[in-house]
Amino acid sequence: MDKKTEEFYVRLKEELSNTSLWPSEYLYKFIVPSELNKINEIENAFNDMGAVIKTHQSKTGKYTSVSVNVRMKSPEAVIEKYIQVSGIEGIISL
Repeated sequence: MDKKTEEFYVRLKEELSNTSLWPSEYLYKFIVPSELNKINEIENAFNDMGAVIKTHQSKTGKYTSVSVNVRMKSPEAVIEKYIQVSGIEGIISL
């Protein structure tokens, strides 16, 4: 993980700790190329967590937005999921 990414996660953890009581609902938003295997990888990362997952394809069909609403235990758990899905080629976390 590069320094810029590490600093982002440190700020995110601090912000989440200061703005929410944990456990709490968290909304992840991702954009991935519209390839079924990449969308499935995101869905599998949240499997068995009771997540509500919604997908929406872009107008051109080239990209798909994936929204995941899930109850997370802590800011650390939120960041762990971001790191877990960051290995998916072409993913953009919003």
